[in-house]
Amino acid sequence: MHESLLRELEISGDGDTDADGLFTVQKVACLGCCTLAPVLQIDGVTYGHLKPQDIGGVLRDFLALEKAAPAARKAPSRLAAPLGEIRVGLGSCCIAKGSGKVYEALVAAVEHLGASATVKRVGCVGICHQTPLVEVVVPGQPPVLYAQVTSQDAAALVKRHFRPPGTLRRLRHAAGSALEHLLTDEAWESVQRYAIDVRDEPIDAFLGRQEHLATEHCGLLDPLDLQEYVRLEGFAALGRALKEMTPEQVIAEVSASGLRGRGGAGFPTGRKWSLVRQASGQLKYAVCNGDEGDPGAFMDRMLLESYPFRVIEGMIIAAYAVGAGQGIFYIRAEYPLAVRRIEHALEICRREGYLGENILGSGFSLDLRIMQGAGAFICGEETALMESIEGRRGMPRLRPPYPAQSGLWGKPTLINNVETYALAPYILREGPGAFEALGTPKSKGTKVFALAGKAARGGLIEVPMGITLRQIVGEIGGGVGPGRTLKAVQVGGPSGGCVPAELVDTPVDYEALTAAGAIMGSGGLVVLDDRDCMVDIARYFLEFTQDQSCGKCTFCRVGTKRMLEILQRLCEGKGKAADLEELQSLAEVIQQGSLCALGRTAPNPVLSTLKYFRDEYLAHIAGRCPAGRCKTLITYRVTDDCIGCTLCAQVCPADAIAPRPYQKHEIDKEKCTRCDSCRGVCPVSAVVVE
Repeated sequence: MHESLLRELEISGDGDTDADGLFTVQKVACLGCCTLAPVLQIDGVTYGHLKPQDIGGVLRDFLALEKAAPAARKAPSRLAAPLGEIRVGLGSCCIAKGSGKVYEALVAAVEHLGASATVKRVGCVGICHQTPLVEVVVPGQPPVLYAQVTSQDAAALVKRHFRPPGTLRRLRHAAGSALEHLLTDEAWESVQRYAIDVRDEPIDAFLGRQEHLATEHCGLLDPLDLQEYVRLEGFAALGRALKEMTPEQVIAEVSASGLRGRGGAGFPTGRKWSLVRQASGQLKYAVCNGDEGDPGAFMDRMLLESYPFRVIEGMIIAAYAVGAGQGIFYIRAEYPLAVRRIEHALEICRREGYLGENILGSGFSLDLRIMQGAGAFICGEETALMESIEGRRGMPRLRPPYPAQSGLWGKPTLINNVETYALAPYILREGPGAFEALGTPKSKGTKVFALAGKAARGGLIEVPMGITLRQIVGEIGGGVGPGRTLKAVQVGGPSGGCVPAELVDTPVDYEALTAAGAIMGSGGLVVLDDRDCMVDIARYFLEFTQDQSCGKCTFCRVGTKRMLEILQRLCEGKGKAADLEELQSLAEVIQQGSLCALGRTAPNPVLSTLKYFRDEYLAHIAGRCPAGRCKTLITYRVTDDCIGCTLCAQVCPADAIAPRPYQKHEIDKEKCTRCDSCRGVCPVSAVVVE
């Protein structure tokens, strides 16, 4: 993708900007849109599921958006008694797949047809593999969910549900093999039962095992509609805390629920709150750690975008409990929609009396503000995050003292991640017993996960603790693709480990995952199949952590560099048997000597793959990549099945294939970058990897 982008913009050498000065190309660690990868973001516009041949169209589309005069957009019809709602998911992933255009087209269709309906923006539904999603809700009728909707479908969809019989419309159902026929109303009845059955089966499987606590009312809430949030018991927990409970009682209920921090380490939340409460000093801070940056993770982004009031409510409750008068949302700048929605929600809360002086007449005062992080993964570590907030380079501090005693500017500071705050209102509203009833004896409640990778149904899920990886991948995720086999599940991001297929009955809780060589982490689940090379996977994650190391301690700075060099040699077929023992030794030393959690956990992907996939390491030492992924160990060849269509030559970013219409093509091995574009477009599978 990167090579194709530079080629399209005619950027060569060490340059990063095109000759017209319109585009500057920059690599970033993560954009948090893992279900849409490969992803490209231009200013605030995100494009997903891209192929190298799409680059030209993407650039033209963006320039067209820039040149287009702002359209006069009418607000959707809000009649005194609308017949129904048309709900459109508008999270970052949804918008990248075209939901924004679908929303605008539906608004225009409702206005043009005079339909008695409201087109409603909602947050993430979690069913990322089927976006754009549209749900039609008509009183007295079961809701109808449409998947993979396009803007061209808008008028027909509105006519179907909000116009008299006799109109035409088209259905795209969530099974993916959409009914492409235009159906008359007479023909509709004969296929309606079949269409609903096909549509609901994968959706029910995806949603069936989920329990929505942090993601409560998913697909229903307008993220920035405060009245709707309050109508659905929003801020009820805050009202109870401020008017009926002492701070100590709030902490007691959180402790009784068994909630553990959802940022990775699993430290008991009530205990952390109690430590900050007991710390001396009048000025205390509360911080929301929204600096999610793990490859394969997008939970915090989704929660901030879809449930801003919920996270704010949880943060106010926490601040009241610990005695904090000021709070900060630390959100990475690569999440522009999350930043905008939290910013807007904070303004609304100040205006309506939920923030500021004397909140809800309780005498408690608090203000919250946003600080944008610059995308450094290390700033997800709480002491490095505080350094960044204070205006210094994000580098971990020695502990003790811990933030609870001496945090921001030397004051007691509470730091929790987004999901932890989002669960607090549920616990105080429903009681700690309702939360404790879910999960396992040591890991209570639910956990939000980003299900990505080779899963057939990827997206955002919230499941009870104790569910097995098999149930998540097989039942919710639909397994891997046709003809493929599950190889492993990477749990916990670059700080986690790879759990092999033979251990997929491992329950998802803190202790069981640690015993399997992984960690809970913030909640990334990357599904790997037989096409994935485990040596390359280990190299990829270590490359990420080595690049993101702050460099403060030698063990992490130098040790991960040495490990990465060994892995790169192995992927190039230049490794030797002694390399495996050296990897093991280096990993153990780095774990023992690194200053912060990033360094101590960086070797996890290497250690887990060495343990469970040692045969693949040995194959690489012998000069062979069993999965056919490591570039220097494979070659691309065109077989005699080639029909000379020239598609491979058209998409090759390295000009390694000369176009020869109606003749067998050849690949110049010296020029070939092994980007896999040619194999991806060949209509007769004539491109093979050897």
